[in-house]
Amino acid sequence: MGWSTSNLSGAGVSALIGGSFYGSGQTFTGDTIKAALYGTTPTPNKDDTLAHNAYNGSGGQWVTGNEISGTGYTAAGQTLSGTSNSEASGTVTVTSTGPSWTSATLSAVYGTLVYDSTVTNKYAYCWNYFGGSQSVTSGTFTVAWNASGIFTVTIS
Repeated sequence: MGWSTSNLSGAGVSALIGGSFYGSGQTFTGDTIKAALYGTTPTPNKDDTLAHNAYNGSGGQWVTGNEISGTGYTAAGQTLSGTSNSEASGTVTVTSTGPSWTSATLSAVYGTLVYDSTVTNKYAYCWNYFGGSQSVTSGTFTVAWNASGIFTVTIS
């Protein structure tokens, strides 16, 4: 089926707000959060297991074989800068500066996987669908997050 929408990894967000890879009240401050680019092959599933919603997780969609390749891009993606998460009144907001790949020639880029590269299993937080195939030739490929951040979750 392939990409059709952006979404949160149900398992990854549960972990972010106090589940299995972060304890209650902990944040990913100090962790390396990355964005990896993917083509059409993944069929994202927010309800899949935590192991399957991980960068290069066994049996999952986000294996390196589904990741794009091209000039100016390195497998595993780019470390996000200015990353933060905050919780206020039951809302968790995750923000960062959008990643950019310079002097890049990339084609058939359909979206990005945002994941925690510090934890052993490299669990995903979300994936962002670009609405179709994107490309760049000898230029800069930039992901521009929404003004509200990478994602916001209201806990009820």
